[in-house]
Order: sequence, then C-alpha cells, then structure tokens
Amino acid sequence: MNGSAKLKRLSGSTPGKRFMLGPSFTDITKNEPERSLVLPLKGKSGRDTKGHVSVRHQGGGEKRNLRKIDWLRDKYNIKAKVVAIEYDPNRSARIALLYDEDGEKRYIIAPENLNIGDLITQGQDVEIKIGNALPLKKIPIGTTIHNIELRPGQGAQIVRSAGGGAIVLSKDGGFVQIKMPSGEVRLIPQESMATIGQIGNAEWKNIVFGTAGRKRHMGIRPTVRGTAQDPRSHPHGGGEGRSGEGMNPKTPWGKPARGKKTRKKGKYSDKYIIQRRKKRG
Repeated sequence: MNGSAKLKRLSGSTPGKRFMLGPSFTDITKNEPERSLVLPLKGKSGRDTKGHVSVRHQGGGEKRNLRKIDWLRDKYNIKAKVVAIEYDPNRSARIALLYDEDGEKRYIIAPENLNIGDLITQGQDVEIKIGNALPLKKIPIGTTIHNIELRPGQGAQIVRSAGGGAIVLSKDGGFVQIKMPSGEVRLIPQESMATIGQIGNAEWKNIVFGTAGRKRHMGIRPTVRGTAQDPRSHPHGGGEGRSGEGMNPKTPWGKPARGKKTRKKGKYSDKYIIQRRKKRG
C-alpha cells in the first residue's frame, strides 16, 4: 500500500450529491491515530487572540485532534520502519507512522509510493530514496522533493500539501535553486533539509464536495457576494434590488480587489525569488 488514493462517486440520492466525488480511503491502513502522538486541538473559528475575525469564513466543523508531525527530521542515521498510512483531518496529505530503531514513534507526511515495511532515514550522506531526508546540497539536480526548510534547522515549511513536489534546478554560491509547484523559482540555503519524492494523495484536488453541509463539517462557512450585503458590511453593498458593483472592485476593507499587485515592495524575501509564479488565466 502506498500514499496514492483513488476517488469514488457517492450515491446521487439528492441533486447536491449527484456529482459528489470523495476519497475512497483505500490507501489508509490504520483507522485510529497513535495515542502518544495526538494532542487536543481547540477550534479558533478564524479568530485571533483578541477575539477578532482574522480569517473569514471559518467556524464550526467536526472536533479534531492534532497529529504531531516530525517536520525537523533531525534524528540523523536512525532508520525507521513505515508501519501505517493514516488519514489526518488537519491536512490534505496522508501521514505515515514510523517506528524508529531506537523505539520512538513518529509521523511524517506520506510521499507517493511509500510502502508499508519500507525503511527510511535522514542524514548528510543517506541514499537518494523516497522518504529519506537530507540537505539540499546532497540532492542531485532534477530530483523531486517536498517538506523543504526555508532556513536550516527551522523545520519544513513549504511544499507540504497533497500532490506537492518541487524540483532541484541548480546549485551555486551556498544556495540551491528550487522550482516550486506554482512555477516560482527561488533560492534556498544548501544546508536546508528536504525529503525525497512527491507527496501522495494527488487526487485530492479533484474532490467534488457537492453539498454545503459537507463543507460545514470541515469548518468552512459560507462566502457571500459583496453585492448581496448591506453597505456597512461591504463597499459593493446596498442599492435597490439587484445592482452591480458600481465602482472599481474592492475588498471588504476598501482595497483594490482585482488587477492591482498587493505584494509589498522591498520585502526581505524578494532577493531569494528568481522567477515569479506563473500567471493563471
């Protein structure tokens, strides 16, 4: 069994469910999480420490537990056996349960074609093999990688979602050029750790949710058009009957909504970006 999953068409008993596509979970080999690697997770409903809504359209949802993922992969040259592939409600990717040879248990993001019984490790001079983690300077050009550190020792921060995979393009001057899944090419320090392979469950992007209730179970609240709101809630709101935007499109906070670049000039990370992500459309 590996990190890939198939989708299944659900029963079309209602109009909303007629085209619903969901995961078949045939790749899952263990239903209950490892008790020692689980923490309670309090729902924040998109609110910050002051109680203000900082992320809109979040709230409710099923109660979840947090699985502790090993983002650092800093136990060098310790072999671990893949024991199970599990579902994680907090992310799109599957997770793999590892038993280290020293007796410790860990979770990692499950890459494509990682099988039960495989032995993986991490270190400076380990084999270029799916699931192994090593510094970027040791990874050959053209290799597909994921779980990449932006700074050495900080833990994996980018390329962590289902189906994700970056490519090593070149190495020069203490940095490695990485082509991201978005098409962006950026410089990352050569000492940063990365894991070999592409993340599994790539079919996740093809899921058709079908009903609003299914989204609510995931903690996703409705998104309402600005023109359907009152003028105090949105610049596009108000007017008699159905009306258009009546102005250049704006966000709820009055900023330009389409066509204007919002990235700050002179951001500290600009110098590490060689090529911007490809435009969509």
